[in-house]
Amino acid sequence: MTSKITTSQTIGPFPHEAWRWAVDLTTGVDSSASTIRITGAVFDGDGVAINDAWIEAWMPASASQEAAHAIPGYRRVPSGEQGGFTLQVSQPPAAASGKPAAYITVFARGLTKHQFTAVFLEDDAGLAHSALLAQVPAQRRDTLIAKKQADGSYLWNIHMQGAQETVFFDYT
Repeated sequence: MTSKITTSQTIGPFPHEAWRWAVDLTTGVDSSASTIRITGAVFDGDGVAINDAWIEAWMPASASQEAAHAIPGYRRVPSGEQGGFTLQVSQPPAAASGKPAAYITVFARGLTKHQFTAVFLEDDAGLAHSALLAQVPAQRRDTLIAKKQADGSYLWNIHMQGAQETVFFDYT
């Protein structure tokens, strides 16, 4: 009999310092497409900002537009003191309509297993036909949709637990 238990552990109290050695993927995008900003914050179950989370974003549809970027279609950003983060990403191509703008992995202190989610853009015309969103109960889909702001950016908060908990996926 094979166990379905996998090894995983908290990222510890020092990820902000430990991951600074890597390529700086927190600012700027070298893209042949226009870019957009997705901003938000990470909150725990009590609504308290998580100031030591890391957000990884995978954007397979945008990788070809970012051939000159350090790691095309990928970002890793820390949350700030108030839990805030900003993802600067390439505008998803029309062929990606109905698909997430980014697949997200969340790491944080005390989180024994990183969590997987996705972010969609509110003004994506293909949302009604999204195969991934169709798997999520209608009343929970809003937790995956970034709202367009007056300045053209998008706002999307990640809630790890509680009444507003973001939908997380199990990709096993």
